[in-house]
Amino acid sequence: MSTKKIFTYTLLALIILIADSCRMPFMGRITENKNVPTTYNNSSDSSNTARIKWKQFFTDPYLAALIDSALQNNQEFAIMLQEINIARNEVRARKGQYLPFINIISGAGLEKVGRYTRQGAVEQNLNIEPGKNFPDPLPDFMLAATATWEVDIWKKLRNARKSAIYRYLSTIEGRNFMVTNLVAGLATAYYELMALDNQLEILKRNIEIQQNALEIVKLEKASAKVTELAVRKFEAEVLKNQSMQFNIMQMITEKENKINFLTGRFPQPVSRNSQIFTSFVFDSIHAGIPSQLLQHRPDIRRAELELRAAKIDVKVARANFYPSLVINAGVGFQSFNPRFLLGTPQSMLYSIAGNLVAPVINRNAIKAYYYSANARQIQDVYNYEQTILRAYIEVANQLSNIQNLQKSYELRDRQVQALTRSIDISTALFKSARADYMEVLMTQRDALESRFELIDTKLKQMHARVNVYQALGGGWE
Repeated sequence: MSTKKIFTYTLLALIILIADSCRMPFMGRITENKNVPTTYNNSSDSSNTARIKWKQFFTDPYLAALIDSALQNNQEFAIMLQEINIARNEVRARKGQYLPFINIISGAGLEKVGRYTRQGAVEQNLNIEPGKNFPDPLPDFMLAATATWEVDIWKKLRNARKSAIYRYLSTIEGRNFMVTNLVAGLATAYYELMALDNQLEILKRNIEIQQNALEIVKLEKASAKVTELAVRKFEAEVLKNQSMQFNIMQMITEKENKINFLTGRFPQPVSRNSQIFTSFVFDSIHAGIPSQLLQHRPDIRRAELELRAAKIDVKVARANFYPSLVINAGVGFQSFNPRFLLGTPQSMLYSIAGNLVAPVINRNAIKAYYYSANARQIQDVYNYEQTILRAYIEVANQLSNIQNLQKSYELRDRQVQALTRSIDISTALFKSARADYMEVLMTQRDALESRFELIDTKLKQMHARVNVYQALGGGWE
């Protein structure tokens, strides 16, 4: 068989093998669903509270100072900023992969080969100059530049860089999401601290009322109108509420330290004005339309960017089935004597070679990478849809919560007013022997519980206001 035919058959076999290597397993595709309901509660108003900056939404100067401090000193937030730097460096690394790699090489060596080898026999019979033998052992000096470049035929390397860019952008959205959560978490803890202050103040006033009632019962006992049992009952009630004071004080300490932790500082008093808690007036909340969540919620934006990156990762994994072209080149000087190292053209060397590499047998690793990339893409599709669904439900729940809490607070306020008046009435009836001591005691208990419940309802209103602002995606801009 002629050389030409051998070359032709070899080339055909190579083409067949390469074509076979490009075959990929079929994978199903799913498309994300971005559809959301058109309105919340049939409202088409596009005004959105999420556009309001947190400094305008939280007008309490003490709370604003705490949020500012947290954004500067919170350690978890600082860790997230370093995650952004890591992702940015990954983009830089991916960019460098589709550019040529150029290295400078300088070296020196010494080689002694056996005389009864091919190289040794040649050296023994070769003279450099007439009458001069070949050096033995043989020195070797080299100064050269080499380059390696993988030609990005299938855009594998560029797509890898694009994927890294999307993941870098997703870390920025992750940072925005953390800001939203940090602002909301700090505001929630601050309002809880104010509620505890008000409960402690209510408890102290109630203890004063009970102590006055205890003195009245003691006088009634002295006049034989009640027994020692009534005195002990009132005394026990006073002691119970005095003990409750310390429980609330401990809760205040722990809540202050939670705020200190969020602001990245050691335990210290938290400045606040808790007297305005019950008189706080709520601004109107504008939820806008559900489609605005796709722009305002950082977690949705992050999920979308991660989905884009996952789609590109599939393309990168697919490109691994195709042949890759690698070009290697070098130029420099090489000599056995430093005096001749820079002599041209005698000591000059250069080379260039191209390698077309395609996987043919045992492609399990490539297939596994491709399958995993597809699976991650499907995961990210479901994660994106779940994030949108969660965001809508959170907003819907908080809008309903705000309306119901407003009605609940109005009714509880009327309950507190009625029970407050009933304390004076029951005390007067007890003095005139028209009510027994248990009625006075139970009235005081009911009044205290109703005041606590009123504070708790006000706190839930504050929580709902913070939660709806967070659910709409406010606080990070």
